[in-house]
Amino acid sequence: MTSRATSVRPRPRRVVRHLLVGLTVALVAALTPTGAITPAQAAPTLLSQGRPATASSTENAGTPASAAVDGNTGTRWASAFSDPQWLQVDLGARATISQVNLLWEGAYGRAFQLQTSDDGATWTTIYSTTTGTGGTQNLTVTGAGRYVRMNGTARGTGYGYSLWEFQVYGETGGTTPTCGSTNVAQGSPATASSTQDAGLAASAAVDGNPGTRWASAASDPQWLRVDLGSTRTICRVVLTWEAAYARAFQLQTSADGSTWTTIYSTTTATGGTQSLTVTGSGRYLRVYGTVRGTAYGYSLWELAVNTTGGTSEPPVTPTDPYNPNLGSNTFVFDPSTPTSTIQSRLNTLFTQQETNQFGPQRYAVLFKPGTYTADVNLGFFTQVAGLGMSPDDVNLNGHVRTEAFWFGGNATQNFWRAAENLSVTLPAGQTVERWAVSQAAPYRRMHLRGAQNQIQLWNGGDGWSSGGLMADTRVDGLVVSGSQQQWYSRNSEFGNGWTGSVWNMVFQGVNGAPAPSFPNPSHTVIAQTPQVREKPFLYVDGTGEYRVFVPALRTNSTGTSWYNKTPAGSSISLSQFFVVQPGTSAATINAALAQGRHLLFTPGVHHVTEPIQVNRADTVVLGLGLATIQADNGAVGMRVADVDGVKVAGIMFEAGTTNSPVLMEVGPSGSSASHATNPTSLHDVFFRIGGPHVGKATNTLTVNSDNVIGDHMWLWRADHAAEGVPTGWTLNTADTGLTVNGDNVTMYGLFVEHYQKYQTIWNGNGGRTYFYQNELPYDVPNQAAWMNGSTRGYAAYKVADSVTTHQAWGLGSYSYFNVNPAVVEERSFEVPTNPNVRFTNMVTVSLGGVGTINRVINNAGGTANAANQTVYLTTYP
Repeated sequence: MTSRATSVRPRPRRVVRHLLVGLTVALVAALTPTGAITPAQAAPTLLSQGRPATASSTENAGTPASAAVDGNTGTRWASAFSDPQWLQVDLGARATISQVNLLWEGAYGRAFQLQTSDDGATWTTIYSTTTGTGGTQNLTVTGAGRYVRMNGTARGTGYGYSLWEFQVYGETGGTTPTCGSTNVAQGSPATASSTQDAGLAASAAVDGNPGTRWASAASDPQWLRVDLGSTRTICRVVLTWEAAYARAFQLQTSADGSTWTTIYSTTTATGGTQSLTVTGSGRYLRVYGTVRGTAYGYSLWELAVNTTGGTSEPPVTPTDPYNPNLGSNTFVFDPSTPTSTIQSRLNTLFTQQETNQFGPQRYAVLFKPGTYTADVNLGFFTQVAGLGMSPDDVNLNGHVRTEAFWFGGNATQNFWRAAENLSVTLPAGQTVERWAVSQAAPYRRMHLRGAQNQIQLWNGGDGWSSGGLMADTRVDGLVVSGSQQQWYSRNSEFGNGWTGSVWNMVFQGVNGAPAPSFPNPSHTVIAQTPQVREKPFLYVDGTGEYRVFVPALRTNSTGTSWYNKTPAGSSISLSQFFVVQPGTSAATINAALAQGRHLLFTPGVHHVTEPIQVNRADTVVLGLGLATIQADNGAVGMRVADVDGVKVAGIMFEAGTTNSPVLMEVGPSGSSASHATNPTSLHDVFFRIGGPHVGKATNTLTVNSDNVIGDHMWLWRADHAAEGVPTGWTLNTADTGLTVNGDNVTMYGLFVEHYQKYQTIWNGNGGRTYFYQNELPYDVPNQAAWMNGSTRGYAAYKVADSVTTHQAWGLGSYSYFNVNPAVVEERSFEVPTNPNVRFTNMVTVSLGGVGTINRVINNAGGTANAANQTVYLTTYP
């Protein structure tokens, strides 16, 4: 395809013509029953025509911004070929906006917002869509401002955005909003760089009590930050200082809590009460002190923030916990549902999802407590789960299984599905349950009944499977691994034990685990799980109320959390959750979080253009049906504050086509608070860069907080996929999967694959990993494209030279350089040589002898290549 710089796209032959409406006042003589004439109503006025217009870009000199507001439907504005782009018109005075007409040329916006502003800097969204179809769109809106813009975030074609006309209707004469008197900071989440002691917390400065205060450590700089819940236009900040005041400080705003803009600065403050008139906008406001006025720290009785107008976000709807809207793709059955109805739905879903690994469809099938007869054969992006407090509260007579017949018996692509919180009784005369899966397919909190039965992790005759998780699960009979290449089992119970091994089988806190014997067979056995919290789950109590159970933290545990015992933990009514439907904006989600709500994501792909910001301790974020958060326009998908006990579970993050710096961040950079007694935990959290479309992200998951627990995660860059799906070294670009900067972070069941530099970088001390599975990038074009300085390739797991304590057990790294088999990775594990940095039971494999891994760890271990495809090493150092 020729470049746009050397060719001009022809204009369509048929020019769209549009009849302008509402330019005159019409008198309609409509007789009422009494014979009176209905008064005439003034139609809204076309305000934009001939007004000054600007744009983020223009395709060329013949398509300027002004052409979209000149009243000529034969001229147009066209942008550059990239996202985002915008077109803005200055109405000259504040106006109430009632309608916007968009007359698109062939190059239209599939996703865009209409926004208003009083100053051309702070914008309020009055219309949003991700499913635009072009043509002529006459949109009824409600908003006000001097400036109106179309903010395009996803193009509908390979060209830019192009509008014949951009028409804004309304009535002038609106007044600029005045500075309000409501303190929007009061009761909002507040954090600080430090506190003098526990009685002088950051929250005391926004509690509305002039007798409580925040006080910092006695050093410079220090800051106090408040989260206003959504973007606000800030007009006044009132600081009530205690005797320990700031002589030099700035007031700063931020949209994301990371990048800050200074809206006020002084070096000559004298303390007391300061009422400061400011102009700025942001979700976050920070008082940033650089020079103290006394030898003590900084101390504020109160921080008050006033704004112009209210938030632009729609109201956060309440949730009925007895009849919640769990989305159109969630199917809830109870024992009264006819068996034929249940089976028909299951069959329909499986037929649709058996091969649908890159489609947008997501489904959850939920069973209320009771007994059922069903054959559940799970395809892609389908979750089956029970709604009981115990797996035994829901019993399926039949199967909950995954096969691989769609792929010729090869289960190495059976990803993205889940079975949870159910018990299964096999049909009479059948003794085999098959769970042929690879990554991101948890078998969690399950009970396979019957000592005579066995669960096969594929049977060895039909093909391979390549890695999975079994956690908090009881199998009364035998687990047969068959051709499963690697597997992680945690806190489970195998009544008749386990048989089979290929490369890397890890058992932790498992009753009935085989004897340790790595590498022949390759069984790594760890007696206990030092600290873990099981995944939160949705259930229905005896009154019919939907609730979420949050299991308690367990220490030095073995076996399940539920079998023959009462699970420890807490229960939260679904009335305390905001149920997120696809299409809900991140701003609305953040408004719900700011109101203290937890989040339940319904099945679907949830697009965000700004980070979901989780700031409150103990917040639960739970997804159904592998709900997916896609970060569009280079956004970060989610940021979690450096607070205690956040739980994120059952969520998949996906990169958009514009590069994101990171898809998820746990704790801001520099986080240092201890969360040893109440860590943040991530459960069945998966990441995908590329696959259904081109995806780009520099980093995928960054953990800055201390004491974080990862409980089964797969971080994947698409370098090989199904036919017709875009893959390639320069298409789906991503440097690193996991970066750990926090101390005392623990990962259970960590899968990281195909990144272009280090797969995992560990910079914090006290880290521990139990089971690690990695494939190096397949699509390296040549050695020169994959050099780390003078070193051939990048390690699969890099522990920084500064780290003094780190441990890892049961690690596998595999090469398959099918684009260029001459490519070499120098070593798979690169760590400082230190007696307190210990790696136990490692394997490297050259898959089919395609490509070379020169050493296992540092300069230790043999070479995996065509001549010697599998190399084991039991300890380092």
